[in-house]
Amino acid sequence: MKCALVTGGSRGIGRAICIKLAAMGYYVLVNYKSNEAEATAALGMIKEAGGDGELLRMDVSDKEDVAQTLGKWIEGHNEKYIEVLVNNAGIKDDALLVWMQDEQWEQVIKTNLDSFFYVTRQVLKGMMLRKHGRIINVVSLSGLKGVSGQTNYSAAKAGVIGATRSLALEVARLGITVNAVAPGLIKTDMVQDLDEKALQKMIPARRFGLPEEVAHAVGFLASQEAGYITAEVLSINGGL
Repeated sequence: MKCALVTGGSRGIGRAICIKLAAMGYYVLVNYKSNEAEATAALGMIKEAGGDGELLRMDVSDKEDVAQTLGKWIEGHNEKYIEVLVNNAGIKDDALLVWMQDEQWEQVIKTNLDSFFYVTRQVLKGMMLRKHGRIINVVSLSGLKGVSGQTNYSAAKAGVIGATRSLALEVARLGITVNAVAPGLIKTDMVQDLDEKALQKMIPARRFGLPEEVAHAVGFLASQEAGYITAEVLSINGGL
């Protein structure tokens, strides 16, 4: 059974990606850290749409947790294999660098960048053995152009962009593609405190994006038809 693992899959963009991949026929592993109610709701939506999957509780920023939880899942499910990995889990904790606390830097880097390494390393060996796989990393406009007050977040996402391009070169000959999508302002919990009306004026499309629009792009990059696309970063930002 072909599976897709989506980290941070309980809400927002992650949930939309889970639903999209389920519609494509994947058995979806919905990863979450603590909000079981939202994760259960996401799984319910997958099943209501005719798909299937399960919850995988794991702190992707904790290498021991990833090794124990994901490692054991892979070892214990010989009949299933992870063909698609979407590294979506992320947090932001904004502050000007001069006022930024150690914890703000460390937690954002761990959750957004270290998690890419811990999770991808666990999944990659199976993809290499089967000589097929899709890795899609959810990065950000911040990682491409920088945003004031987001030095930690921009650094982490830029790090994932660099890792995306380097890993793509390492595994391309094995039939594994590694790409990223870089959302701009998308209607999720992450932007709920922003002044949407004011920010819309900066966006050529004059609106925030929808999680489903990001999910559609991820679905394309996960498809067989995207097999000759790798090391790319696709911006989804309405022209911003």
